[in-house]
Amino acid sequence: MPESDTIAAIATAPGAAALAIVRVSGPQAAQVVKAACAREKDFAPRRATLARVRDARGRVLDECVATVYAAPHSFTGEAAAELSCHGGTLVVQRVLERLLECGARPAEPGEFTRRAFENGRLDLTQAEAVMDVISAGSDLALRAAQNQLQGVIGARVQQAADKLVDIAAHVEAYIDFPEEDIAPDTTAELVQRLDDISEQLRQLLSTADEGRILREGVRTAIIGAPNVGKSSLLNLLLGYDRAIVSPTAGTTRDTIEESTTVGGLRLRLIDTAGLHESADALERAGMERSRRALAEADLILEVHDASLPRAQAEEPAGAGAKRITLLNKCDLPEHADWRGAAGLRISCTTGKGRAELERAIADLFLQDAGERDSLAAINTRHRYALQQALDALARARASLEAAESPELTDVDLREALDALGTITGRIDTEDILSRVFSTFCLGK
Repeated sequence: MPESDTIAAIATAPGAAALAIVRVSGPQAAQVVKAACAREKDFAPRRATLARVRDARGRVLDECVATVYAAPHSFTGEAAAELSCHGGTLVVQRVLERLLECGARPAEPGEFTRRAFENGRLDLTQAEAVMDVISAGSDLALRAAQNQLQGVIGARVQQAADKLVDIAAHVEAYIDFPEEDIAPDTTAELVQRLDDISEQLRQLLSTADEGRILREGVRTAIIGAPNVGKSSLLNLLLGYDRAIVSPTAGTTRDTIEESTTVGGLRLRLIDTAGLHESADALERAGMERSRRALAEADLILEVHDASLPRAQAEEPAGAGAKRITLLNKCDLPEHADWRGAAGLRISCTTGKGRAELERAIADLFLQDAGERDSLAAINTRHRYALQQALDALARARASLEAAESPELTDVDLREALDALGTITGRIDTEDILSRVFSTFCLGK
């Protein structure tokens, strides 16, 4: 483990609560806590112990439960300790200040997780997942983050990297040790192996959009003509009255955005101004914002009033978005124009059709995800690195098929390995050399 100083920070959210946790990590963690508690004997590792934190004059600041951890058996992989204190804002701040007086320094943002990564307790994908777990806004987002924290993405990337190391090792052994009479694989065999790795990476890359939706939510635009029930639908899905509902056309003049959870998915609902011709400058400005929301939407809920004649409506934008047509006000007699029309019948007044709408949304975005045992969804950084790796593998494949020098092929293979290494944070070109010797037993 790298040499480091001892850090301390409040690990729980600010504000009054029943309990708060102050975390300490570093080579002097146990000694810092021991000094802060004015304790003569050492704390037993991994045993919760009642202790009193005292100030420099010996006055009790708080009665806590202290737990110390010996390296490497802690989250950070180094000596660590946690103090479970009373959760008052002032008392927990005083406990932290006392730890700093006893030899710790304030931790930087993310420093505990960074130390866990640097000490080999987490790979980089797992380190990123810590924040995803904290910020998860739906059950599926939490499950994906927990899977990433358990190493699902890192393991899949490492599996591909290991296969690639085998290919690179074989190519480099053929280049560097011709006297060992190592038979090169045929071009067809190497190309097939590269294709298998590329397909594995493409499958992981295909989860990028799913990952964005799980982390950020489904951008959902509610559109339709004035007075068809857009604001009523927003209120129905939220479960409370967020938007003003009025029979007066043009009540909604700006986009209103709120979040809710539907079928395990987080929806970012956007109630838009009704799209229609208007001489009112404010209404036109609101409709322009509506069009921008449509262009960025993942899902469009297109609402119609099925109790009125079917009008020729403006065709909304958002061609790349998924779309659900809703025929609202089904608690009223349906107009003849809508008989046989495709669409989900709902009533924002009675709530009829809400369950069917939630199922339809889940079916659009969670066709297989809800049934996967190992839901894995990459983030933007992973996406960029995977694309770099795929591009390098494509060049290596072309180099092989063109019968170019194996040195050129090797350059592309190493670029692919470097790209994969940036995902997990494990970039080690010595792996190839080690694999050469262990696989081919050069020199016996």
